[in-house]
Amino acid sequence: MTQAFDFTAPDSYILNCSTLLTELPVLERAQAAKDAGFDRVEFWWPFDGNPRPTSAEVDEFIASLDAAGVELAGLNFWAGNMAGGDRGMVSVIGAEEDFAANVDIVVEIGRRTGCRAFNALYGLRTEGQDADGQDATAVANLSLAANSVAAIGGTVLVEPVSGAEAYPLKRYADAAEVVAAVRADGPDNVAVLADFFHMSVNGDDVAAVIEAEAANFGHIQIADAEGRGAPGTGSLPLRDWIDRAYALGYTGSIALEYKQDRATAFDWLTPAAQSA
Repeated sequence: MTQAFDFTAPDSYILNCSTLLTELPVLERAQAAKDAGFDRVEFWWPFDGNPRPTSAEVDEFIASLDAAGVELAGLNFWAGNMAGGDRGMVSVIGAEEDFAANVDIVVEIGRRTGCRAFNALYGLRTEGQDADGQDATAVANLSLAANSVAAIGGTVLVEPVSGAEAYPLKRYADAAEVVAAVRADGPDNVAVLADFFHMSVNGDDVAAVIEAEAANFGHIQIADAEGRGAPGTGSLPLRDWIDRAYALGYTGSIALEYKQDRATAFDWLTPAAQSA
């Protein structure tokens, strides 16, 4: 189904509140997103790297969404200490117990908020751990996650990521290979998150990937390159890529996962900026 996409409307997008509005405390970002015109938000794991937040902390997070009147449209599983350099835990041998506990909490948040898209960052190659063993651990953890979120109609997303040499999934095909391995293990509610910024920076021919795979994308996130700023701050043909993805069968949403100061983050959405 081809979808007409309004590039000037904030409510056409999902706002990532872990890359944007970061000048504010986590519990104030949903309201700030609503004030900026966005009805849907997504977050990285919002509990300071803790895989097992308390019930009170989860309640506070959900209350912040409810008070703002926004939909939680995407949530990352626990990804370790992101500020300290971690980029996911699903492939890290020894983290299985914490990841399994985190999955239960993610499912509960999804049940209470209606969120159905859950991003599982793969994790870094870890010194002293065999790569094949890490990959087997990842498939087991992703299968567990997919089977668990299936109970609420959820999908697990796997994405290529740039900026971390030890992160093994750098291009679309790398993530697609993992998705295929998980599906071979049983669950089919797992898909690639096509982050056009990461794919481009890592050397993917994004236009060619869209031509071949758009209908299979589980989710799209965007930022411009170089710099990971708002659309228009770099040279990526994001509008063309988005239009083509929809024309070829993508039916999901577009998430804004760029980094920019709150004061200027949404200037590009004005009609004048769009026509420039």
